[in-house]
Amino acid sequence: MKPLLIVMSAPSGAGKSTLCDLLLQEFPEITYSVSCTTRAPRGEEEDGVDYFFLSKDEFARQERDGLLLESATVHGNRYGTPAGPVREAFAEGQSVLMDIDVVGAESVRRFVAGLPADDPLRAGFVDIFIEPPSLDELRKRLVGRGEDSPESIQVRLANAQGELDRAHEFTYRVVNDDLQVAYRRLRDILLVKGGEL
Repeated sequence: MKPLLIVMSAPSGAGKSTLCDLLLQEFPEITYSVSCTTRAPRGEEEDGVDYFFLSKDEFARQERDGLLLESATVHGNRYGTPAGPVREAFAEGQSVLMDIDVVGAESVRRFVAGLPADDPLRAGFVDIFIEPPSLDELRKRLVGRGEDSPESIQVRLANAQGELDRAHEFTYRVVNDDLQVAYRRLRDILLVKGGEL
Protein backbone atom coordinates (compact mmCIF):
# COMPACT_ATOMS: atom_id res chain seq x y z
CA MET A 1 0.00 0.00 0.00
CA LYS A 2 1.34 3.45 -0.86
CA PRO A 3 1.44 5.80 2.14
CA LEU A 4 -1.95 7.34 2.87
CA LEU A 5 -2.94 10.26 5.06
CA ILE A 6 -6.21 8.82 6.40
CA VAL A 7 -8.50 11.37 8.06
CA MET A 8 -11.46 9.85 9.90
CA SER A 9 -14.18 11.87 11.60
CA ALA A 10 -17.43 10.94 13.30
CA PRO A 11 -19.79 12.11 16.01
CA SER A 12 -18.79 10.94 19.48
CA GLY A 13 -20.15 7.39 19.95
CA ALA A 14 -20.37 6.47 16.25
CA GLY A 15 -17.74 3.72 16.61
CA LYS A 16 -14.81 5.48 14.96
CA SER A 17 -12.30 4.47 17.63
CA THR A 18 -13.26 0.79 17.30
CA LEU A 19 -12.89 0.98 13.50
CA CYS A 20 -9.52 2.71 13.86
CA ASP A 21 -8.36 -0.03 16.25
CA LEU A 22 -9.37 -2.73 13.75
CA LEU A 23 -7.39 -1.01 10.97
CA LEU A 24 -4.30 -0.72 13.15
CA GLN A 25 -4.53 -4.40 14.12
CA GLU A 26 -4.78 -5.58 10.51
CA PHE A 27 -2.35 -3.18 8.83
CA PRO A 28 1.05 -2.76 10.52
CA GLU A 29 1.97 -0.20 7.85
CA ILE A 30 -0.62 2.21 9.29
CA THR A 31 0.51 4.26 12.26
CA TYR A 32 -1.79 6.20 14.52
CA SER A 33 -1.36 9.96 14.64
CA VAL A 34 -1.32 10.92 18.30
CA SER A 35 -3.11 14.23 18.75
CA CYS A 36 -2.37 16.75 21.43
CA THR A 37 -5.08 18.22 23.66
CA THR A 38 -5.60 20.54 26.61
CA ARG A 39 -8.30 18.29 28.12
CA ALA A 40 -7.60 16.06 31.11
CA PRO A 41 -6.96 12.33 30.60
CA ARG A 42 -10.00 10.03 30.83
CA GLY A 43 -9.94 6.61 32.44
CA GLU A 44 -6.66 4.86 31.69
CA GLU A 45 -5.50 7.18 28.89
CA GLU A 46 -1.73 7.61 28.77
CA ASP A 47 0.25 10.68 27.77
CA GLY A 48 2.06 10.10 24.47
CA VAL A 49 -0.04 7.02 23.70
CA ASP A 50 -3.66 8.20 23.58
CA TYR A 51 -2.89 11.94 23.39
CA PHE A 52 -0.13 14.35 24.23
CA PHE A 53 -1.76 16.12 27.18
CA LEU A 54 -0.58 19.74 27.08
CA SER A 55 -1.20 22.82 29.19
CA LYS A 56 -3.10 25.61 27.46
CA ASP A 57 0.12 27.66 27.33
CA GLU A 58 2.16 24.86 25.74
CA PHE A 59 -0.57 24.18 23.18
CA ALA A 60 -0.70 27.89 22.29
CA ARG A 61 3.11 27.95 21.90
CA GLN A 62 3.12 24.97 19.51
CA GLU A 63 0.27 26.48 17.52
CA ARG A 64 2.02 29.86 17.33
CA ASP A 65 5.30 28.21 16.25
CA GLY A 66 3.58 26.39 13.35
CA LEU A 67 4.18 22.93 14.82
CA LEU A 68 0.58 21.75 14.38
CA LEU A 69 -0.90 20.43 11.12
CA GLU A 70 -4.34 21.45 12.37
CA SER A 71 -5.94 22.67 15.55
CA ALA A 72 -9.48 23.21 16.78
CA THR A 73 -11.60 23.79 19.86
CA VAL A 74 -13.97 20.90 20.63
CA HIS A 75 -16.24 20.74 23.69
CA GLY A 76 -14.27 23.65 25.18
CA ASN A 77 -10.86 21.97 24.84
CA ARG A 78 -8.07 22.52 22.30
CA TYR A 79 -6.99 19.65 20.00
CA GLY A 80 -4.29 19.52 17.35
CA THR A 81 -2.06 17.27 15.25
CA PRO A 82 1.72 17.64 15.45
CA ALA A 83 3.05 17.92 11.87
CA GLY A 84 6.52 16.45 12.40
CA PRO A 85 5.52 12.85 13.17
CA VAL A 86 3.19 12.75 10.12
CA ARG A 87 5.99 13.73 7.72
CA GLU A 88 8.41 11.32 9.42
CA ALA A 89 5.99 8.40 9.06
CA PHE A 90 5.48 9.13 5.35
CA ALA A 91 9.26 9.29 4.86
CA GLU A 92 9.44 5.76 6.33
CA GLY A 93 6.68 4.46 4.00
CA GLN A 94 4.04 4.39 6.73
CA SER A 95 0.45 5.53 6.34
CA VAL A 96 -0.90 7.85 9.03
CA LEU A 97 -4.37 7.52 10.54
CA MET A 98 -5.83 10.73 11.97
CA ASP A 99 -8.88 10.42 14.25
CA ILE A 100 -10.14 14.03 14.33
CA ASP A 101 -13.35 16.05 14.36
CA VAL A 102 -14.96 17.66 11.31
CA VAL A 103 -13.36 21.05 11.99
CA GLY A 104 -9.91 19.46 12.18
CA ALA A 105 -10.64 17.47 9.03
CA GLU A 106 -11.54 20.69 7.24
CA SER A 107 -8.22 22.22 8.37
CA VAL A 108 -6.23 19.22 7.12
CA ARG A 109 -8.19 19.21 3.84
CA ARG A 110 -7.34 22.90 3.36
CA PHE A 111 -3.67 22.31 4.30
CA VAL A 112 -3.35 19.38 1.88
CA ALA A 113 -5.07 21.29 -0.94
CA GLY A 114 -2.37 23.96 -0.62
CA LEU A 115 0.48 21.48 -1.11
CA PRO A 116 2.17 20.90 -4.48
CA ALA A 117 0.44 18.24 -6.61
CA ASP A 118 3.40 15.87 -6.24
CA ASP A 119 3.55 16.12 -2.44
CA PRO A 120 3.04 12.62 -0.95
CA LEU A 121 0.58 13.95 1.65
CA ARG A 122 -1.62 15.39 -1.08
CA ALA A 123 -1.36 12.30 -3.28
CA GLY A 124 -2.21 10.00 -0.37
CA PHE A 125 -4.97 12.05 1.25
CA VAL A 126 -8.26 10.25 1.97
CA ASP A 127 -11.04 11.56 4.23
CA ILE A 128 -13.80 9.35 5.62
CA PHE A 129 -16.83 10.22 7.75
CA ILE A 130 -18.23 7.48 10.01
CA GLU A 131 -21.97 7.87 10.56
CA PRO A 132 -24.20 6.33 13.22
CA PRO A 133 -27.37 4.68 11.85
CA SER A 134 -29.45 7.37 13.61
CA LEU A 135 -29.29 9.99 16.37
CA ASP A 136 -31.44 7.74 18.57
CA GLU A 137 -28.91 4.91 18.21
CA LEU A 138 -26.12 7.38 18.96
CA ARG A 139 -27.88 8.43 22.19
CA LYS A 140 -28.13 4.76 23.23
CA ARG A 141 -24.43 4.23 22.56
CA LEU A 142 -23.39 7.32 24.53
CA VAL A 143 -25.57 6.34 27.50
CA GLY A 144 -24.29 2.76 27.30
CA ARG A 145 -20.63 3.82 27.52
CA GLY A 146 -21.28 5.27 30.96
CA GLU A 147 -18.54 7.91 30.55
CA ASP A 148 -20.60 11.08 30.26
CA SER A 149 -23.13 12.94 32.39
CA PRO A 150 -26.65 13.44 31.00
CA GLU A 151 -25.75 17.10 30.34
CA SER A 152 -22.60 16.10 28.47
CA ILE A 153 -24.58 13.59 26.38
CA GLN A 154 -27.01 16.37 25.40
CA VAL A 155 -24.08 18.55 24.30
CA ARG A 156 -22.55 15.66 22.35
CA LEU A 157 -25.87 14.94 20.59
CA ALA A 158 -26.28 18.61 19.65
CA ASN A 159 -22.71 18.62 18.32
CA ALA A 160 -23.38 15.33 16.50
CA GLN A 161 -26.19 16.93 14.52
CA GLY A 162 -23.83 19.69 13.41
CA GLU A 163 -21.20 17.12 12.44
CA LEU A 164 -23.73 15.03 10.49
CA ASP A 165 -24.72 18.18 8.62
CA ARG A 166 -21.10 18.39 7.37
CA ALA A 167 -20.71 14.74 6.36
CA HIS A 168 -21.08 15.73 2.68
CA GLU A 169 -17.68 17.48 2.87
CA PHE A 170 -15.94 14.10 3.05
CA THR A 171 -14.96 12.06 0.01
CA TYR A 172 -16.25 8.85 1.64
CA ARG A 173 -19.04 8.13 4.14
CA VAL A 174 -19.48 4.84 5.99
CA VAL A 175 -22.57 4.08 8.10
CA ASN A 176 -21.62 2.04 11.17
CA ASP A 177 -24.81 0.05 11.65
CA ASP A 178 -23.04 -3.33 11.66
CA LEU A 179 -19.40 -3.14 12.76
CA GLN A 180 -18.09 -5.89 10.45
CA VAL A 181 -19.88 -4.51 7.39
CA ALA A 182 -18.64 -0.98 8.17
CA TYR A 183 -15.10 -2.27 8.65
CA ARG A 184 -15.13 -4.13 5.30
CA ARG A 185 -16.31 -0.96 3.55
CA LEU A 186 -13.61 1.11 5.26
CA ARG A 187 -10.94 -1.46 4.43
CA ASP A 188 -11.97 -1.57 0.76
CA ILE A 189 -11.76 2.24 0.49
CA LEU A 190 -8.20 2.20 1.81
CA LEU A 191 -7.06 -0.74 -0.32
CA VAL A 192 -8.37 0.94 -3.47
CA LYS A 193 -6.85 4.32 -2.54
CA GLY A 194 -3.58 2.67 -1.54
CA GLY A 195 -3.35 0.81 -4.84
CA GLU A 196 -3.83 -2.76 -3.63
CA LEU A 197 -7.28 -3.41 -5.20
